[in-house]
Amino acid sequence: MPIDIVERARRVRLLLFDVDGVLTDGKILLHADGSESKTFDIRDGTAIVLAQRAGLRTGVLSARQSAATTERAAQLRIPIVRQGSADKLETLEEILAAEGMSADEVAFMGDDLLDLPVIERVGLGAAPADAAGEVRSRAHWIASRRGGDGAVRELIEMVLKAQGRWDGIVAVFMEAPSRA
Repeated sequence: MPIDIVERARRVRLLLFDVDGVLTDGKILLHADGSESKTFDIRDGTAIVLAQRAGLRTGVLSARQSAATTERAAQLRIPIVRQGSADKLETLEEILAAEGMSADEVAFMGDDLLDLPVIERVGLGAAPADAAGEVRSRAHWIASRRGGDGAVRELIEMVLKAQGRWDGIVAVFMEAPSRA
């Protein structure tokens, strides 16, 4: 991994994620009653919980408002949930002020044009493998996995490894008694 990426990852204190196309595959199942369904990757969720246990803040930043996103964020106890944000850069600035952080302490993963201003502002701009070409060309780091299929997990593991926290997380599970 390039030294620049490792240095960027070491500074991360907040992991922010777009939802559709990052935490999901970008597809929405719209039901006749107007409700919708989304599919979330369980390993991405596990990684978010592990990041929180390691002391990192987590959040979602989405242009769309969705009950499914609200529910998933609640399940994972994600403390920062911003939905319906037409201007993601403005919302990022609000988050930074509220959290008392600088932009270089943030990693953000986005997949489409609406995410470009945030990707270019934060310390570690990331994209899933299937992000729009304009996003991939401007991101600091690109996952080998697709959105909704482990891209978030891959980013979190990379950040935790760069910070020297990953081996400790694995060790906790190796010491845990078997539940089989």
